[in-house]
Amino acid sequence: MQLVVARIGRAHGIKGEVTVEVRTDEPELRLGPGAVLLTDPASTGPLTIETGRVHSGRLLLRFEGVRDRTAAEALRNTLLIAEIDPEELPEEEDEYYDHQLMDLDVVLADGTEIGVITEISHLPSQDLFIVERPDGTELMIPFVGEIVTEIDLENQRAVIDPPPGLIDDRAEIASARDAETEGE
Repeated sequence: MQLVVARIGRAHGIKGEVTVEVRTDEPELRLGPGAVLLTDPASTGPLTIETGRVHSGRLLLRFEGVRDRTAAEALRNTLLIAEIDPEELPEEEDEYYDHQLMDLDVVLADGTEIGVITEISHLPSQDLFIVERPDGTELMIPFVGEIVTEIDLENQRAVIDPPPGLIDDRAEIASARDAETEGE
């Protein structure tokens, strides 16, 4: 299974380093020295990480064979892709890999459908589920225990208990559900 773990940003300095936008919650495992990553577009890779360091809160990588700013800048916007075993699980019990969460149905505790997880955004303060609603709009759900109360991989769903205002039309959902119940 292939997993996008980062996107290469701009060149940093003149010795071939690049900034990267991390898209994995395990950068130390996926983006460490010696890691060989596939790329999109494929014509730029595979790339082997030679060194990595954090500078001013950003991860900087240098790849084997990339020795100057021009070569580094040519990699800009390239996606870095890791090959992972689909059976591999995180060490902690309540941790999940992005690929496990993608395409889960997002529902309220009473089963009301909210949408489907289409992306996980890893921000410095917390992770967010990007959820596509049935009408095609997107919703951002913070992946915190107070809101995401259950991840049920067996039934392919994430149960949420959103605070008021997180789901702007929650009142509409409730009234639609009540109308269905009255019609039965």
